[in-house]
Amino acid sequence: MDDYARIEKAMAYMVELAALQPSLEEVAAHVHLSAYHFQRLFCRYAGISPKRFLQALTLERGKQLLKEPRALVDVAHELGLSGGSRLYDHFVQLEAVTPGEHKRQGEGVCIEYGVHATPLGTVLVAVTPRGICRMGFVDATSADELLARLAKEWPRSTLHHRPEATAYVVDALFARAKAEPGTLALHVTGTNFQIAVWRALLTIPEGQLASYTHIAQALGMPKSSRAVGNAVGANPIALWIPCHRVIQQSGALGGYRWGLPKKQMVQAWEIAQIQVAEPEAELLTAH
Repeated sequence: MDDYARIEKAMAYMVELAALQPSLEEVAAHVHLSAYHFQRLFCRYAGISPKRFLQALTLERGKQLLKEPRALVDVAHELGLSGGSRLYDHFVQLEAVTPGEHKRQGEGVCIEYGVHATPLGTVLVAVTPRGICRMGFVDATSADELLARLAKEWPRSTLHHRPEATAYVVDALFARAKAEPGTLALHVTGTNFQIAVWRALLTIPEGQLASYTHIAQALGMPKSSRAVGNAVGANPIALWIPCHRVIQQSGALGGYRWGLPKKQMVQAWEIAQIQVAEPEAELLTAH
């Protein structure tokens, strides 16, 4: 088992047993490591301590999160304009396929792709010369299936396996402090409504949540919550277009293309990244 797989397995274990508050020793044993080595490995690859990740999974944090969208609802008309996200504001630029490009169906476009391990699971990343066009978890959907969908959307393009050309996408997400300043471009194909929804998702600040209803209201179409849900589910670029930040109006997690445990894992990891204030060497306390 490689290091990334150990971290993913540990995170999944903590998600499953969050209510029991497993100790550092218990989680380390689950991935066949000593507590000391597990602590160092987790901090190195996840960028946070195991305790911080577990804290983000607790009920109290969940309650706190569910209070945050209230303020967003009060300013729903500002969604898409607020620029409140420190990660996405002026960093992620979404460009849609033009009508001419859509008509040509990717003719003359070289799409490079690679499969990369991350603390949240193995992902397939594909890029065009204009930006990221696909990112998905291969533990939920096979790489072959993701590539087949990509080929269907860009039928006249050419696909080349070049993981060295796509590694920057993962590095920018999991090693932000080391990333060079600049804009990360997304190059997507979708309907005008889907593009509008994906742009709205990019404005939800890290660590905050919005409901399908909230997004529909912000788009000026308050009765289109179901359509918003469909567009969220069709998101072609996991993590960078943060569909994991969308929940039901009731506060329930709602659906997620990659599975609800993965959604909870991603939310907790993202929240913990923001909350890091204690030394990485901090240990889980037994309960």
